[in-house]
Amino acid sequence: MPLLEALKKYVEDGVISFHVPGHKQGRGVPLWREYVGARVLQIDANGMEDLDNICNPIGVIKQSERLMAELYDADDCFFLVNGTTQGVQAMILGSCEPGDEIIVPRNAHKSTIGAFILSGAVPVYITPEINEELGIAMGMDVESIQRAVEKHIYAKAVFAINPTYYGVVSDIRAITAIAHDNAMMMLADEAHGAHFPFHNELPEHAMKVGADMSSVSIHKTGGSMTQSSILLIKGEEAWAANMKTVLNLTQTTSASYVLMASLDAARYQLAHEGTQLIDKVLQLARYARDKINQIDGLYAFGQEVAGTPGSFGFDETKLGINVRRLGITGYEMEYILRHEHNIQVEMADLYNILAIIGIGDDQHTIDRLIEALKKVALKQGVHPMRNNTLVPCVPHVVISPREAYYSRKRSIRLEQAVGEISGEMIMAYPPGIPAVCPGERITQDVVDYVNILKEEECQLQGTEDPYVNYIKVLGE
Repeated sequence: MPLLEALKKYVEDGVISFHVPGHKQGRGVPLWREYVGARVLQIDANGMEDLDNICNPIGVIKQSERLMAELYDADDCFFLVNGTTQGVQAMILGSCEPGDEIIVPRNAHKSTIGAFILSGAVPVYITPEINEELGIAMGMDVESIQRAVEKHIYAKAVFAINPTYYGVVSDIRAITAIAHDNAMMMLADEAHGAHFPFHNELPEHAMKVGADMSSVSIHKTGGSMTQSSILLIKGEEAWAANMKTVLNLTQTTSASYVLMASLDAARYQLAHEGTQLIDKVLQLARYARDKINQIDGLYAFGQEVAGTPGSFGFDETKLGINVRRLGITGYEMEYILRHEHNIQVEMADLYNILAIIGIGDDQHTIDRLIEALKKVALKQGVHPMRNNTLVPCVPHVVISPREAYYSRKRSIRLEQAVGEISGEMIMAYPPGIPAVCPGERITQDVVDYVNILKEEECQLQGTEDPYVNYIKVLGE
């Protein structure tokens, strides 16, 4: 663990600090030190010769990045301290110039919209397949990618999610082949796929199938701290050098050594124990799914969705639970679990909740979840099934997100915005899939969808108005 070991030596040497941060190894913030512990503040250091520098890593950071690249079958790796958002935006900035088209699924994370604004790239959206029973967006069909590539022959890249928030994967190998056969870059958002390389019963990861770049949230399923991710690259050394320049456009010059050291430690653990750890996670997830599916009114979906439209495979560590037959929404189930059973799930939508099973879970935490779900189901009872699956449509892109962002705008009530060109983005977060993006025509379907989300009190964001009663549209 080159970086962590260098930080340990820095602490053990008792270096007298006259550099930032100003808390000086925790001495200046005794209340905070007492709560979080002295050690984490002692390693909250700054760039220097023996600790390297993230903007131009040539020492222990670079050594740690090389070890991470080797672990993930990549040629190069960069540590990220602004999450996979930073990696997604760097991939698009590095592969697209203003006006270039990029093929992207509509259910991509909101970070892609930021990337379009920063780069000037123009999205060509692929509508994901919809599972009507579950009411969720799935993955991209290979045929739809092929059609998009044939229609947009000058697109610079194809962008894929591997996996989706719900654990659904597209045929990443076939999509990569299509992109490369048409001289396009293959980019992957693997925010939820950090664990894929460590078990042969999990889907393939992007580097294994030859994708050009992948942004991976090690913090989500790999064990590092929140906000720590990596950017993986396959290709010539010159390409990696270009991506370092791209990253330095938006990356802080004061990267957290606590976050970077957690990447180093997580990588070490995955290298030595990854298969055993992920095997345990899979066993717990399968146990939980089996027990939950014995509860009347609940459906924990799993491998059976693989092979359905838009689903080439499935990540079993994502425990999605459909609650529609209990007569409540996923949002209501999330609230009940937190306020009556002290359990917080990862996210909720109209019909489902999602629990992430990770390397820190054990039999006790899983049993607590199962017991809580049993109690809620017993109290609610089973109701006649109602299925009003509502999925946002894909509005027409009138101008690029970048043009819309820099255009003059006015604020009007959402109900009056039908027919206008949106100057803002609206999405439910999580999962962060936009209902409308800057530069798109607002339709009545968009307004209706947003109003239903507001009625369900889900977390909407993207507009300046925190309540999404108003939206900015283009025009004086």
